[in-house]
Amino acid sequence: MGKDIKSLRTRIKSFDSTLHLTGAMGLVASSKIKRAYDAMAASREYSKAITDLTTRLISCPECRKSPYFGKPAEPQDIEEEQETKTEKVRLIVIAGDRGLCGGYNANVFRTVRDMGEVEIHPIGKRSYARYHNEPEEMGEEFDPDSGYLSSEYYTIEEAQEEAAICCKDFIEGRIDKVGIVYNRYVSIISQEPDVFWILPLTHKEDSGADAGIYEPAPDELLESFIPEYFAGKLFALVKESFACEVAARRMAMDSAKKNAQQMIDDLTLEYNRARQGTITQEITEIVAGAGK
Repeated sequence: MGKDIKSLRTRIKSFDSTLHLTGAMGLVASSKIKRAYDAMAASREYSKAITDLTTRLISCPECRKSPYFGKPAEPQDIEEEQETKTEKVRLIVIAGDRGLCGGYNANVFRTVRDMGEVEIHPIGKRSYARYHNEPEEMGEEFDPDSGYLSSEYYTIEEAQEEAAICCKDFIEGRIDKVGIVYNRYVSIISQEPDVFWILPLTHKEDSGADAGIYEPAPDELLESFIPEYFAGKLFALVKESFACEVAARRMAMDSAKKNAQQMIDDLTLEYNRARQGTITQEITEIVAGAGK
């Protein structure tokens, strides 16, 4: 019985430490929510503005021949390409810098896994560690804690650099398709993994957008604007993903805190019963000894 009491006391102490840890992490996540939401809202406004402008540009007949729409296949080569050519896909995978945020990171990685064989450009420590986990490819001085692009502190300059690389590779034919894997913010209790395909551009035939008048010519403007459009969308999706990470961590820590408190209450009740049983047994033995 004494051994059981000691074991229960140890478990209560362990859960109490977990309770303090999850409570602290929940407070940290709560302190970041306002800043993360403000950044997401601002980036969404900018993303909407550049998307509207891009939609107007690609609706112009002069822009139909832009290389950003992809290279059309010759009719006689379509069947051969379907049999022999493998589409070269690049995914920019946005994950968190830390764990303990529910299924936030796992949902992103599951989405990438279902995409098949693709080229990965990671953003976030967790994404970097998952897709660059072979030291022989990274050199003898490989360090998973350095060299990654932080999802929390991602800058527009880093987005512009990534956009320039992807646009250049797409124009030169090294990749056929570029997508961004991220978490879409629905509410504080719901974040859904999604893929935004940014290249090649697509034109909707039923688009009724007014093309307007542009100077310089629309095709020239589109060529110079697409890298900025790419960078703006990427930056906005990183900020949205970080807001999802903070919200997911807060909910996960709140749930863990409640579960830890419930376990402490159950173990405390069990501990008190065991202690009461021990005391009762000792009193019984003392009374029995006194009767002799």
